[in-house]
Amino acid sequence: MAADSQQPPTSRFVDLPDLAETFADSIHTMVWDGQTLRIEFTVTRFPDSAAAAAETRRHPACRLVLTSTATIELFNRLQQTMAALKQAGAVSQRKPQP
Repeated sequence: MAADSQQPPTSRFVDLPDLAETFADSIHTMVWDGQTLRIEFTVTRFPDSAAAAAETRRHPACRLVLTSTATIELFNRLQQTMAALKQAGAVSQRKPQP
């Protein structure tokens, strides 16, 4: 059988119930290098004292690197999610003002 006619192996999802979730409230950077998308998620921390309340700090929570295939899959799923949110009235279709 020729190498170019072979089917890729099938993948089966195996859950890891003990895998911890990571919370993030913003995205600091997104960089596409031509092959991978690198996303740095951050979390905002508020100071403990009222004297320092004028400044919050953002700390990295997760650095995610996606292949081009996973980037396309993320884009497609985000489009589906945004369409559902628009249909539910949770987001508007207005463009933000500059």
